[in-house]
Amino acid sequence: MDIVFSEDPRDFVRRDWSGIATVDPAGTFFHTPQYLKLYWEEFGRYTDALLLAFAEDDGAPVGAVAFERIGTTLRFLGGTEVTDYLGPVALPEAQTTVAKELFAALDRLDGWTDADLRGLPEDRPWLELLHEAAAAQGFSTEVTDDKNGVAPFLTLPGSFDEYLAQLPSKLRHEIKRKARRLESAIGPWHICLATAETLDRDLDAFVELHRTSEGPKGVFMQPGMEIFFRRLGEAFVPRGIYNLTFIEAEGHRKLAGTIGFRYEGTYYLYNSAFDRAYESAAPGMVLVAEDVRIAIEGGCSVFDLLKGDYSYKYRFGAVPRAIKRLVVTR
Repeated sequence: MDIVFSEDPRDFVRRDWSGIATVDPAGTFFHTPQYLKLYWEEFGRYTDALLLAFAEDDGAPVGAVAFERIGTTLRFLGGTEVTDYLGPVALPEAQTTVAKELFAALDRLDGWTDADLRGLPEDRPWLELLHEAAAAQGFSTEVTDDKNGVAPFLTLPGSFDEYLAQLPSKLRHEIKRKARRLESAIGPWHICLATAETLDRDLDAFVELHRTSEGPKGVFMQPGMEIFFRRLGEAFVPRGIYNLTFIEAEGHRKLAGTIGFRYEGTYYLYNSAFDRAYESAAPGMVLVAEDVRIAIEGGCSVFDLLKGDYSYKYRFGAVPRAIKRLVVTR
């Protein structure tokens, strides 16, 4: 097996590894070259170099991973703020060899002294495979918790009624009660989803909701971040991946909004915001329950609430997934 390195961002397209990301059980929307290319175009100026690594077996592609180098530190491309899952993807039968050959190739590569490898789920093979491969190459290694290192998720049944039925009665009644209380507070409401035609104005509304939030969330949506969110929408709404969803009351008042990605049977709940004037009516909680319904009706089998060990996520029956960080020193 050969590892081929490239610093050319055109290889996001020329060496498209999205098919490999699809067949790797650890592959997510965040591992696709389409997402990572967009990330690089928006945030690559904050790094010193791009490094793409491609694994080939008799000339056939079997794996890929994207790195960024900051000073002499290698990181998986995707940063620490907007990309929840990171790391390589490979054909399942090739993963052990890919990990081994990747670190052997990195050992021959100049320009780096350490690797800060984040976003590795503990329940997927890559954390252990990379750890073992780095240690076998003679590198010093340490596994620690990642930032916001828990990503709660739900396993979804075939219908929303089945989902509600499998919840503990207290959680089930809470979800129904919140929906009734919201209607009592604001009157009739409905769910609306952004389309290619409505995306610009719907994102205007979402950004406005976001900027009225308190604490770190309120300052998160800086102009550069807003552009990134808009580009994600422009690229992935037409493909049916990007879901911008709102609770809307009479008069087209948008009370809460969420952004999610629907990819290969998983719905990733990526970001959310709500109108603070209606906080007591919990429109955000009602909207997440509706997102679960949308995911089930869209054929998804997993609803991933992504990183952040927040108590509200467990009110929907989620279970925790640990996310780890592998630090490697030459």
